[in-house]
Amino acid sequence: MTVPESDPRPLPPIEPALEDCCGSGCPNCIIDVYQMLLANYKEALAAWETRHPAETESPTRD
Repeated sequence: MTVPESDPRPLPPIEPALEDCCGSGCPNCIIDVYQMLLANYKEALAAWETRHPAETESPTRD
């Protein structure tokens, strides 16, 4: 598989503070949106790690 030259590691979404939620039951609550973005991030990160195995290896301990 060919890896594109520009393939940066995905960045996690910024977690909202609990007080960022207004508590009115919005259909697109900021907490729900964050959970969706977090799931998308984890999926994108797993795919990126597959494309960049050398960059995801953990250092060995002596």
